[in-house]
Amino acid sequence: MTATSVIFMNETSKSTGDIDLAYLRQWTQHDPVTLTETLDLRPAQSLAAMLDQSRTLQMGDILPPLWHWVYFIPCPRASEIGVDGHPKRGNFLPPVTLPRRMWAASEVRFNAPLLLGETVQKQSRITSVQLKQGATGPLVFVTVNHRYSVDNRQRINEDQTLVYVDKNPAGRPARKGNQQIKPSGWFRRIEPDPVMLFRYSALSGNTHRIHFDRDYAVREEAYPGLLVQAPWTAILLAELLREHCPETAISRYGFRALRPLIDTAAFTIHGHRRGGEVNLQALDADGQLAVDATAVLTSN
Repeated sequence: MTATSVIFMNETSKSTGDIDLAYLRQWTQHDPVTLTETLDLRPAQSLAAMLDQSRTLQMGDILPPLWHWVYFIPCPRASEIGVDGHPKRGNFLPPVTLPRRMWAASEVRFNAPLLLGETVQKQSRITSVQLKQGATGPLVFVTVNHRYSVDNRQRINEDQTLVYVDKNPAGRPARKGNQQIKPSGWFRRIEPDPVMLFRYSALSGNTHRIHFDRDYAVREEAYPGLLVQAPWTAILLAELLREHCPETAISRYGFRALRPLIDTAAFTIHGHRRGGEVNLQALDADGQLAVDATAVLTSN
């Protein structure tokens, strides 16, 4: 997500002068946080069930691309949770004062697949904090680098970008974008519902209330409903690719969340292969581009 792509915001009360960028950038000097986990079957089997897949997973199987997001679940104490459901800022993540936080983008490089049953080390650190002025106010972009290794050999290297924005004034409608497209190629219709969003939130340890607490999402953050998780949409797109290109592996996958998908309306996902690359999109109910992704393929 770029500064120009946060098109669902409205007027904001903050200015860039209210944000101490030098202080926030001190978090890039902090030591990385390391977690170690053995990839057991249950999270992968649960994600396969969410995707309505019938294949039985076994130890030693390759973990499909992006499925590592349902492992390494943080477990903050109850006293460390903020009003939005996220862990309070100022520990691992810098204490950005803008109230709304979203997973804006990821760029994932797959050097080698992870296998179920392996013990994996995940090392995370803040690599960048940037302040930009959007059309409707300030935006703070925080980039987190995650490296997944087995026996000190790196398997996955991911740059995840979070964006912080001001709160939507209640009652103001979201603006329409200008990225309505007519896709071609692979197609699937997705009908989100609260059960789907709750299941993915529970599986991925995502306690952000905008995904399961409708009253909070509408009254506090001025959304028209529950938001579909950006990483869940990215996984749906990757699974569409795997369905149509089963003979290939993904060596690189990047996505950007451009506008929210809401649980009150169906959306569609699309894909089109051009040689060794696949373009993937999720379109909202109005045909607006909501999530844009690109995958680079290699032969299995």
